Amino acid sequence: EVTLLESGGGLVHSGGSLRLACEASGFIFDDYAIGWFRQAPGKAREGIVCASTLDAGHVYGGTYYADSVKGRFTISSDNAKNTKYLQMDDLKPEDTATYYCAVQPTREIRVTMASMCLYVTAFDHWGQGTQVTVSS
Repeated sequence: EVTLLESGGGLVHSGGSLRLACEASGFIFDDYAIGWFRQAPGKAREGIVCASTLDAGHVYGGTYYADSVKGRFTISSDNAKNTKYLQMDDLKPEDTATYYCAVQPTREIRVTMASMCLYVTAFDHWGQGTQVTVSS
């Protein structure tokens, strides 16, 4: 079965950095698109990064970063560990939220990565979430 284990959250001061990890089991990450979402208490879940394994030249490929995190957050992969990472730099208090990773088989996607980040329902498999708190 597809399972995701997210870790790396914590408490940091404004301007600090954290690296979140999304460890996969039951599937090969290279065959799945990944979405990073965050949710603050009382607010809707927000897509901040969505990335395909397909090249950016493909209509359904590339990587999308929300304007709120572009230039501060970056994604990377360690295929040997079947793990993907979200590096978060220059963190701000407004980044405080529970962060989730989610995946969807690449073969099932027929929309852009920007569209994937608009809807939590675009992803069928979710991690348990990890809390990120940024103090002023």
